[in-house]
Amino acid sequence: MNRRQLLAASALAALPSGWARAQTAAGIASSLPAPVVGTSWYPEQWAPARWPADLDLMRQAGLKVVRMGEFAWSRMEPEDGRFDFGWLDEAIALAAAHGMRTVLGTPTAAPPIWLTEAHPAVRRMEEDGRVQGHGERRQFSVASPTYRRYAVRIATEMARRYGRDANVVGWQIDNELGLETFDPETKAQWARWLERRYGTVAGLNARWTTAYWSQTYQRFDQVPLSLGRDQNPALVLDTRRFFSRLWADYVADQARALRAFARPGQFVTTNSTLWNNHFDQHLVHEAVDLAAWDVYAPSGRPDWAATALHHAVVRGYRQRTFWVMETQPGFVNWGALNRSLDPGETRLMAWQAVARGADAVLYWQWRSALGGQEQMHGVLVGPDGRPTAVFPEVAQTAREFALAADAITGSAPRAQVALIYDQDSRWALEQQRHAKDYDPVAVMRDWHRPFFERNIDVDVVFPGQDLSGYRLVLAPALNVVDAGMAGWLEAYVRGGGWLVMGPRGGLKDDDNALWPARQPGPLAPLFGAEVDGFYALDDERPLAGTWPATARVWAETIRPVDPAVEVWARYATGGWTQGRPAVVARPVGEGGAVYVGALLDAAGQGGLIEALLARRAVASPQIQAPKGVEVATRDGPHGLCCFLLNHSDQPASISILLGARVMLGDMTSGSLPVGGFALLLLGHPEIPVPS
Repeated sequence: MNRRQLLAASALAALPSGWARAQTAAGIASSLPAPVVGTSWYPEQWAPARWPADLDLMRQAGLKVVRMGEFAWSRMEPEDGRFDFGWLDEAIALAAAHGMRTVLGTPTAAPPIWLTEAHPAVRRMEEDGRVQGHGERRQFSVASPTYRRYAVRIATEMARRYGRDANVVGWQIDNELGLETFDPETKAQWARWLERRYGTVAGLNARWTTAYWSQTYQRFDQVPLSLGRDQNPALVLDTRRFFSRLWADYVADQARALRAFARPGQFVTTNSTLWNNHFDQHLVHEAVDLAAWDVYAPSGRPDWAATALHHAVVRGYRQRTFWVMETQPGFVNWGALNRSLDPGETRLMAWQAVARGADAVLYWQWRSALGGQEQMHGVLVGPDGRPTAVFPEVAQTAREFALAADAITGSAPRAQVALIYDQDSRWALEQQRHAKDYDPVAVMRDWHRPFFERNIDVDVVFPGQDLSGYRLVLAPALNVVDAGMAGWLEAYVRGGGWLVMGPRGGLKDDDNALWPARQPGPLAPLFGAEVDGFYALDDERPLAGTWPATARVWAETIRPVDPAVEVWARYATGGWTQGRPAVVARPVGEGGAVYVGALLDAAGQGGLIEALLARRAVASPQIQAPKGVEVATRDGPHGLCCFLLNHSDQPASISILLGARVMLGDMTSGSLPVGGFALLLLGHPEIPVPS
C-alpha cells in the first residue's frame, strides 16, 4: 500500500468548531524558554585562548544557545577510529559557564580526507558521471553503505559522550541535506527499490506506459536512474521518491544512533532550506522531533509574505513550533548581489519567525573565518574579534526575547485556514509546465498572499494530516491525486469543510499518468464538474463574475455536470475560453467544493479569497492594523500573543482592543513607527508588563 492509499483513513468525518493549532515544542526542549537567540560557533577554527573572549561577547549579546560541530569531523575523528572530543568537552563546558546551552551537529555533511581517500566509492557522482572531490561539502553518496556506516559511528560516539550532558539541549543531523548521486551502488539500489515497488517488470511497464517510444524494459536493472526533463514522467517522479527514501533512511539511521544514548528532553532535528526540492521534506522529517530551517534573504530585501508562508511549511512538517537554525546577521555571500538588510530588518526577521512559530533564532555565523569558502558572509563578530554593525541589533532582539519569554513559552500559532503542499504534485508540474511561467511554488505563494495581507494565518498541511479543525482548505497545486487522497479530501468536505482546488488539480494519478477521466479525476463527482479544456496563455483574459479578475498564464474551461453547481466566474473573452465557466462551486451539506480553473491576477485572487472568507465566516484578527503592518498570533497558557511588524514606509496607527496590553516594542500612543515591532498580550492579567 503506497502513501496516498493511506490517506482516507486519517480523515475525520466531523468538523468541530474552533481553530486548528500547532503543538508546541516546549516538551521537546523543555529546559529552554521560548524564544531564545543563538549563533553558530566554530571553536575548532580558533585557538582555545580566544574562546573566553568570544563567549564573553556572546553573553553580552544575550545569546542562550550555540550550535557546534556540524563541520568538525576531521577534528573529532582525525584518523579512522581515533576520536578526539577533549576540545569539544572544553567548548561545551565553557559555553555553559557563560550561560549558553549547546546544539551539537553530527558532522556528516563534510567527510574527512582519510575517509574519502580510503573509500573513494563513497563520493557522490553527478548524472553525467563526474565524481565530487574533497574540499567541498555534501560530496558523499547518501546510498553508500560504507558512508552510512561511518556516519552512524560518529553519531553514536557523539551521543555516547554527550547524550547525558545537561548542557547539550539537542542534536542537528548533518547540515542542509541533500544532493542526488548516480554512482553504481545507487543504481543497484534503485533497481531493487523498483522491484519492491512494482513486483514485476511487466507491472512497471504497464503503469509507466512504456509502450510509448518503445521504452519497454525486460529487467529492473535496465531502468535508468535519471532526472532528465525529457524522461518518462513516471520514471522521474519515482527517481525523486527513491532519493527521498534514501535521505529519510539516512536521517532515521542517525536519529536512532543519537536516541540510543540521548537523555529525555534532548531533541533531534535537521536543518532544511527554502523550498528544498531535492527530496520530500515531509517524509524526511518523520524521523525527527522538531523541524528547523535556515532563513535567508540574499537580496537584502525580504519578501515578508513569502517568508511567512515558508515558516508555515516548516511548522507543518511536524505540526508544532520549530527552530530557525540559521539566519543572516545582515547579509550573505552566495547570492548574485549580497545586499545587507536595512537597519532594523534583522530584528524584524527574528520577530516574524517567532510570530510564525519559531522558538529559537540562531545567527550564522558568530565570527568571520580567516579562510574558507564563506569569508565574506555576514557575522556578528569580525575577524579581529570586534562586534560588527549588526551586533547591537541582535543584542536588542535577545533582550526582547527574554522579556517576552514568560508570555510566549508554551504558545503556538493557530489557524482556521490550511494550504496543502504535496511534493509529488510539485515535481509533476515542474517537469511538464506546459507554460514557462507556470511555477507551482509561485502559485502557492499567490494563493497565500491575500491571507497574509489580511493578517489571517494559514497552516500548511501535507497529505494525510488531519483537516478537521479547518474552516477552509486550499489545494492550489494538487496535480497528483489518487483514490486515497480523493477519499481524504472528500471526507473533509462531507464533514462540513470547504475545499478550494486550483488549476490542473487531479490531472494525474499516483504513477504520474493521466487519469482516463477528465479533471479533477476521482474528485470530479465531489465538484460536480469536469475540465473539458486547458490552455497556456500568452495574454490576459478578463473574467466576468462577482469580483474583478483576470486570467493569466493558464486557463481551463469547466463543464458543470451537477445542477447544484454554481458558476462564480466566466471568461469574458478569448477564443476557446469565451463565455465558459472559469470558477465553479458545489455545496455539499454544510461543506462545499470550489474549483478554480485559472491562474488569477493579484486583484482576482484577492477577490476570490474575500468571497471565500465571507462564505466561511473566517474570523478576522483581533487587532486591526493598516496595510503594510503584519499581524500574527500565538495562543498559549498565558493568553493570546499578538505580534505587530510594520513593513510599510509610513508610521502606522493601530487600534488596540480593550483588554490588550502592550508587552514590549516600539509602539507609542497607538502609533507604530516605520520598521517598528510591538508585542501585545490578550489574556491573563498575571503576566507582568516588563519594565
